[in-house]
Amino acid sequence: MSQEIENHDNHNDSGNRPFSSVMARYLSRRRMLQGSLGLAAATLFTDFGLSAALRQASAEPRRRLTLGFESLPGSMTDAIVVPEGYTAQILVPWGTPLDGSAADWQQDMHLTPAFQARAMGMHHDGMYHFPLDTQHASRDFLLAINHEYIDQSALWAPQGGPTNNDEGARPADEVRTEINAHGMAVVRLRRDDQGHWAPVADDAHNRRVTSATPMELAGPVRGTSWAVTAWSPEGTHVRGTNNNCASGYTPWGTYLTCEENWPEVFINRGKLTPDQARLGINGERGRYSWESAEDGEQGEFSRFDNTPHGDDPAKDYRNEARGFGYIVEIDPYDADSIIYKRTALGRFRHEGCWPGRVVEGMPLTFYTGHDSRNEYIYKFVTTKIWQQSDANRPGEAYDRQAIGTSYLDEGTLYVARFDADGEGEWLPLTVDAIIPQGEHKGRRLGEVFENQAGIIINTCDAADLMGATPMDRPEWGTVDPHSGIVYMTLTNNSKRTEAERPASFTGEGDDVFTVGSGYATAPVNAANPRPDNTYGHVIRWQERHDDPTRMRWEPFVFGSSASDADSNLSGLTDVNAFASPDGLWFDERDDGEGILWIETDNGLDKGRENAVAEMTNDQVLAVVPGAMSDDGQPAINAQNQAQLKRFAIGPNEAEVTGIFATPDRTALFINIQHPANWPAANTENATQTAQGQVRPRSSTVVIQKRDGGRIGV
Repeated sequence: MSQEIENHDNHNDSGNRPFSSVMARYLSRRRMLQGSLGLAAATLFTDFGLSAALRQASAEPRRRLTLGFESLPGSMTDAIVVPEGYTAQILVPWGTPLDGSAADWQQDMHLTPAFQARAMGMHHDGMYHFPLDTQHASRDFLLAINHEYIDQSALWAPQGGPTNNDEGARPADEVRTEINAHGMAVVRLRRDDQGHWAPVADDAHNRRVTSATPMELAGPVRGTSWAVTAWSPEGTHVRGTNNNCASGYTPWGTYLTCEENWPEVFINRGKLTPDQARLGINGERGRYSWESAEDGEQGEFSRFDNTPHGDDPAKDYRNEARGFGYIVEIDPYDADSIIYKRTALGRFRHEGCWPGRVVEGMPLTFYTGHDSRNEYIYKFVTTKIWQQSDANRPGEAYDRQAIGTSYLDEGTLYVARFDADGEGEWLPLTVDAIIPQGEHKGRRLGEVFENQAGIIINTCDAADLMGATPMDRPEWGTVDPHSGIVYMTLTNNSKRTEAERPASFTGEGDDVFTVGSGYATAPVNAANPRPDNTYGHVIRWQERHDDPTRMRWEPFVFGSSASDADSNLSGLTDVNAFASPDGLWFDERDDGEGILWIETDNGLDKGRENAVAEMTNDQVLAVVPGAMSDDGQPAINAQNQAQLKRFAIGPNEAEVTGIFATPDRTALFINIQHPANWPAANTENATQTAQGQVRPRSSTVVIQKRDGGRIGV
């Protein structure tokens, strides 16, 4: 998430015990109980209902895999840095045409709505690959990629910036161009025999999806009064997907794109509804003032103004924003297919959506986090059990979205509670769930929110009532497909205080907490143990085999500078210190081993003020995870943190995000978002420093070994 669109407000007024307090108690309790630094993974799971094979896999450190590169020293240049023996190639930067009819990108070109609608959008983020056949899966595939937001200064550089951004009416074509620079893209990529990658222009699969593309609502919200607008009186359709951050994929071969910082493009000049206030809709002008443009057909721009006009929601756009905040499913294999917003997976600021361990005859699980300060971690469990016959069949044409409907429209949405003893519980967000606390204690969620659609529209409020644990901005997740262990980044949270506070506490200034108004500055807890958490950390958990509503969790690694003794709980050094972990990907290798890749976004929430930002740009780190432990230490600590190495470093001011490797593990793909002065003109070499000032372009970068071998080892 870029600092340009991050919302620093705390919208959680629940007063639930935040994760920092849970983590602090966890560390204290574990150290007291263990009294040693030895691994005790076996005791962690002895009575946890796991199968013997899985318990053994969890208990035995899997350290045979060794990272085969030297950890990089810090770098602060307008270029990518990779280890010796590696190359980095620029691919499909913003403005790359997807068909042969568009002119090639020029540094001084003026963009139009038509050009941007058929070219790569701005600020590449989450992405994933989809093979066209199994034989060539590592050299010829479809790349599905998100375009999270826009940089207006770069977009309108030839004219010196946007027109009337702060007051007055925006020009309609400028707004259309900005809308078309959002969303996502599908583009075919192909590698030649020399290892060079290129997009395939005019390929039939190439597609742009923007903030104006029609799509259908699916699941509980579809066809309800919550979704009725002047454009869709039946409450079944919505236009566009916006601020798509991280992503996910399904076993049946579809792409999941996730709507994160969408609330600020909408306004309501009247009284805010509870869901609008909880999610951050407000103000007289939206982030880009799209609502100010002279309206086109069918509320083209006025739909961003959610102010009610009369008593009939079918005559205005009061519900327009209720069509946003979802997981969006796209079939990358069919450029003409319908796009569905899968509302059953909850409505909030979704960072991403990651599939859990896939087992024949068991339900599927998808994990997602709400990337805002003091918000929650969720999972969705399908009603339908997984059938291997539904697995993706590359090269075949069939209705993958029908399979998606059978899994993603019916299931149970849960929110996580993390306890200080290292256990946790998934709390159901269903009509029959009993509220355990507060003024609604003993009532069912269905009594408060009427039905499942009401719960979904008000997902955050429902999670508040159920007693979920507020977290330090949950970002990306990933799952070890061998063990089922889930990893998730908690990127940072500067609004933390060290002291515990009871619910009746009333203070002054930023420390005020009163019942019903939440924390202005939240206390620490077991899972978020550091006050003023500038550096962030990664946690992981494993769920019970016999009861997947129960889990055991632990801290995996804490970000810090090497010199900050109070924060450096993982014993980091100058060659692996990091801050604000963001992107994650578990790279499964041979014999169930794997590499956990960690990306950082150290430009948020005072990020540029910390000691890590003073010595290096954002980065990619690699770590070979060990077994889960029960000793009160983070899994990566002073005794083993040499397993964590800095693999790549981004250019100045850029976030490193979006990550996967080809199936043969010879190419690692990452995205470089919002660089200051990169890439260098007239080159595909990502490691070349720009000469002079260039018009910055977010880009995909593919990292490979010069000898063609597997990356990382």
